[in-house]
Amino acid sequence: MTVRHITKYRYACPVKLGEHQMMFRPRESHDLRLIRTRLSITPKPKNLRWLHDVFDNSLAIATFDTETETAELVFDSEVTLEHIEAPHPDYALAEDAQTFPFAYSREERLDLVRALERHHPAGEVDRWAAGFLPKDGRIGTMALLRKITLGIREQLTYSRRYERGVQTPVETLAKASGTCRDYAYLMMEGVRSLGLAARFVSGYIFVPNTGDGPVNGGGSTHAWLQVYLPGAGWVDFDPTNSIIGNRNLIRVAVAWAPAQALPLWGTYTGRASCFLGMEVSVSVMDDAGP
Repeated sequence: MTVRHITKYRYACPVKLGEHQMMFRPRESHDLRLIRTRLSITPKPKNLRWLHDVFDNSLAIATFDTETETAELVFDSEVTLEHIEAPHPDYALAEDAQTFPFAYSREERLDLVRALERHHPAGEVDRWAAGFLPKDGRIGTMALLRKITLGIREQLTYSRRYERGVQTPVETLAKASGTCRDYAYLMMEGVRSLGLAARFVSGYIFVPNTGDGPVNGGGSTHAWLQVYLPGAGWVDFDPTNSIIGNRNLIRVAVAWAPAQALPLWGTYTGRASCFLGMEVSVSVMDDAGP
């Protein structure tokens, strides 16, 4: 599988470029192996260095010659990888976590503090999440998460939005629409309100030509979430496409909030009116063919 991600910034007048930070490199794991990577930046940066951030994401930082001026800035990333998916994942949850509600162990809670922390506590989100529970409040843990994953796609209307930023969960509920980022953030805050640990995931989605129905999020970066379940670990949930597990999902970055997992951000020196716009193109191709 090959992922090509191109971002182009255009300016009406020459500008000087500041530092830019990138999260393009997928996270290697037991289900994802990198084979080749290539990153080209035009104009060429004075320095390009890599580091692992606090979440162990691969972060590239580019700095440019302070005298260089340009009317266009292009980032072109290409990654070839082996993606091993579980078409019908059978998650072996710990016995005491198979039914909701359950409690994390003391050791788990110490490590999951930030994943349990609410970023936008609100009664509207609490009531929305509680609406997926039966009257007695007890339900299979995976059954509950499946209901929420499917429910978001049924209740809300997907819409693309190219501007930066993420709606608050309350805004998403009020508008009954949002992007993949908004869907992921809503479900994160919803499951956190129920006492489950969750984190945001930024990456890519492969859109197979199968005729099985539309897949949202292709052609750009994609976002979903993971929930920590004892015995199964971090499990992927994509409410935009009702996907549970890693099917077609390529993880690049994980974080406690969307703002910590931006694919690309940076600065320039020049008039604000010089900025004409940004174009993003993402293609994910199966090298094995149809």
